[in-house]
Amino acid sequence: MEMKSIQKELSSNSYPGRGIIIGKSPNGRFAVTAYFIMGRSENSRNRVFVTEGEGIRTEAFDPSKLSDPSLIIYAPVRVLGNKTIVTNGDQTDTIYELMDKQQTFEQSLRTREFEPDAPNYTPRISGILHTGAGVFNYAMSILKSNNGDPSGCNRYTFAYTDPKAGEGHFIHTYMGDGNPLPSFEGEPKLVNTADDIDAYTKLLWESLNEENKVSLFVRYIDVVTGTYETRIVNKNK
Repeated sequence: MEMKSIQKELSSNSYPGRGIIIGKSPNGRFAVTAYFIMGRSENSRNRVFVTEGEGIRTEAFDPSKLSDPSLIIYAPVRVLGNKTIVTNGDQTDTIYELMDKQQTFEQSLRTREFEPDAPNYTPRISGILHTGAGVFNYAMSILKSNNGDPSGCNRYTFAYTDPKAGEGHFIHTYMGDGNPLPSFEGEPKLVNTADDIDAYTKLLWESLNEENKVSLFVRYIDVVTGTYETRIVNKNK
């Protein structure tokens, strides 16, 4: 698979929706993950990321303008031991709770489907990073309607063992803007990472469509010590 420029992938798509990137820094020191949200409606754009424990949650920037919290207020990132969970919805909690009961990432997601937001039926995208003692692997998942037909749910899991330094994978909810919004197709895209968290955060944020971007989370986890650094960027301030 040819590596794509994450800058070009983001800048060439006005509405990828919500996206997850997971990979390893070029120097091999860090497990890298990023999650961003975008919005077209006032309700979707009225959000910020805030820290919650070792993870984050979404919050209404102006509570008086919050019209429907059901699909936009959730915890995108939670940490369970040496596992970091990143998703685009409340399936974060499902994965956390069921993996805490010794179920696998894939088993946990079999209890969930795409979002009930007809006619888009937004895919649920999820990722999990396992880090510690110099070992790092990750998996990504997408739950989609059957080509826009909500009577069926198509489930795909992609697992990456001993990922190569400098490589990441990028999965997002939509192929681009539209009505209805076209769901992501294919396997996660192979994209570049960076050694410096601030440089990578800046690159991602500046590459997202200015009108539609809402918030960005980036975390670098030391694969040996498990310590991490986090950056959060919110358009609403």
